[in-house]
Amino acid sequence: MRRTNRRRCSGLFAAPLWSLALLAAAALTTSPAQVGAAEPAAAGTSAAGANATKGAAAAATEALGPLVGGTPAHRVVHEYWLHLANEAMDRREAAFEQMKTPADVKKWQERLRAAFLEALGELPERTPLNPRVVGVIEREGYRVEKVIYESRPKHFVTAVLFLPEGKGPFPGVIVPCGHSANGKASEGYQQVCIMLAKAGIAALCYDPIDQGERIQLFTPDGKPAASNTTGHCITGLGAILLGQNTATYRVWDGFRSLDYLASRPEIDPARLGCTGNSGGGTLTSYLMALDDRILAAAPGCYLCGFRRLLATIGPQDAEQNIFGQLAFGMDHADYVLTRAPKPTVILAATGDFFAIDGTWPLFREAKRTYTRLGAPHLVDMVEADEKHGYTAPLRLAAVQFFRRHLLGIDGPAEIDPNPAPLPEKEILCTPEGQVMRLPEARSVYDINRETAARLAPQRERLWRERPRDQSLAAVRRLTGIRPIEQLSAPEVKRHASRQREGYRIDLISIELSPQLWLPALAFVPEKPAAEACLYLHELGKSADAGPDGPIEKRVRQGQLILAVDLTGCGELRPTHKGNYGGVFGPNFNDAYTAYLLGRSFLAHRAEEIYLCLLALPKIAEITGAGKPADGKAPAVHLVAIGEPGPAALHAVALAPERFASLRLEGSLKSYAELIEKPLEARPHFVSIVHGALREYDLPDLLGSLPPGKAEVVER
Repeated sequence: MRRTNRRRCSGLFAAPLWSLALLAAAALTTSPAQVGAAEPAAAGTSAAGANATKGAAAAATEALGPLVGGTPAHRVVHEYWLHLANEAMDRREAAFEQMKTPADVKKWQERLRAAFLEALGELPERTPLNPRVVGVIEREGYRVEKVIYESRPKHFVTAVLFLPEGKGPFPGVIVPCGHSANGKASEGYQQVCIMLAKAGIAALCYDPIDQGERIQLFTPDGKPAASNTTGHCITGLGAILLGQNTATYRVWDGFRSLDYLASRPEIDPARLGCTGNSGGGTLTSYLMALDDRILAAAPGCYLCGFRRLLATIGPQDAEQNIFGQLAFGMDHADYVLTRAPKPTVILAATGDFFAIDGTWPLFREAKRTYTRLGAPHLVDMVEADEKHGYTAPLRLAAVQFFRRHLLGIDGPAEIDPNPAPLPEKEILCTPEGQVMRLPEARSVYDINRETAARLAPQRERLWRERPRDQSLAAVRRLTGIRPIEQLSAPEVKRHASRQREGYRIDLISIELSPQLWLPALAFVPEKPAAEACLYLHELGKSADAGPDGPIEKRVRQGQLILAVDLTGCGELRPTHKGNYGGVFGPNFNDAYTAYLLGRSFLAHRAEEIYLCLLALPKIAEITGAGKPADGKAPAVHLVAIGEPGPAALHAVALAPERFASLRLEGSLKSYAELIEKPLEARPHFVSIVHGALREYDLPDLLGSLPPGKAEVVER
């Protein structure tokens, strides 16, 4: 492997319009600015032609979009992953219909709970909580204690415990916060806690990581570097590489918060509950499915089923997407089904962005399952004519539910649904308002680094001591990249051509399935040599296609060049930001849909590279490039610039005999670096693999290649 340095050469077509008959091939016929519009820029890169007109972008889309039923090019990848997700949900629903008896329900519960825990990854040992009550606030009808405890050693949790008047023992409810910036101080969460305390039920509300007093990462000048859901997603990038998830941290905090609540002498550990809204509804759903101590649960403003979620607002932040859960058949309904027949009420809102028309079918599945267990009365649903939020009607419904199932008191609760919350400053637990300013505090990023440091010598030993083919087999098993021999050559179509001096450019499509195709440019030399090149650029197939550019230099040497837009690149890059797209790149939603299916963008792109390789003979045939004079298959070089680099490296490492060389320019160097520098990880979500650092890092793949096979170019 050799490393060189040079400035990135980026060029676009500089050619006049062709005849009207070829206007459909807009990516070949438009002006330089228009070509740039056809292929949106990668997040964090300099976009060539970023200011092109909407008309040019539309023309470029029309070039190939109709090949998949009229789907615009920038929507093709989204529709492809949505199609696969719907197929997975169809399989789950068919399996659900086969569940008829209590024994069937038990098997369903055991299987999903085990799969859920496995997907969360390694959980730590229970260590001393070292709880401290740091303040007490007396109010009419209840008392508030401000508490700090350690869910892991020196990983501090700030919480407030709302206690009823009297000695107890009281039932207790934990209240995981939703995605409020001020965490436990948020008005709605305080209000439900006050209402519970006044009803005779203790309530513990704690700050999630990156909210309230638990910001995990600060800039040198002391400001939050990332917070709330953005912080959760950055944490998730590192956690995923370690085979875990932001949910691993969030669930463990919930388990330990329940431990603390149950340890209090005023609390009856046999009467515990959980309720939360939005992101807190997510955590309530997880905890009630995994922790048998939770007798009664009221998740709010979250459960709507992945079919409606993916069709509407898309995947949410990191902890709300569990690796492979659609593949192993765990939908939102299963958080309820897994705990049946324990008392559960689903809190929902008519105007919620978590679509109410998905919540009702989910509730029906739950009702049918509870009925099979002889307990239809123990699951219910409340729909408030409200927007998203832990609103007064839902708070009142939750309090009445917990009174019924934790106190044995039925009927309306005569409680003010809008009690006055405490001022935020009054319920701060730490002297400076942040746990990371406490002595020896450990953040989630510190814990990720510690885990990565523990795994590094294990990986080094594995790659040193076991045969290389065994290490590469582990990479294949972890990524799910299929051997090229298991793939079938795709269909190829040529749509338009244009002549340049010494070579021709053909616009082609590589059709991988009825839902997915790749747009490509074939650069066909007049005198082909016995070489071909797959050329992958994060900005798209025409980024380096200008006169005297990198592609032209290769084609003038006789190479047949196939410049391809892999999924999420060029024409196939989404034009909308989606959820967090402005921070993590426009492919964030689709990459997380793949993650839910137990796949990765990287593995999919690596297989696309193999499919392009298999398509080369057909491309040579339809473009007239023909076979080399000796009749042998041409030597194939692979060039990957920017974002496609890690996928290209995986493809070559797992099939080195198929490629004459690999050139990586401006590619991600190491997964471990993303753990060390979490803010720099944001553009690389599409290039990570769940659990990779338990088996390998990118330098291991480079080191597995024969000498001289790979060239790494800095930029």
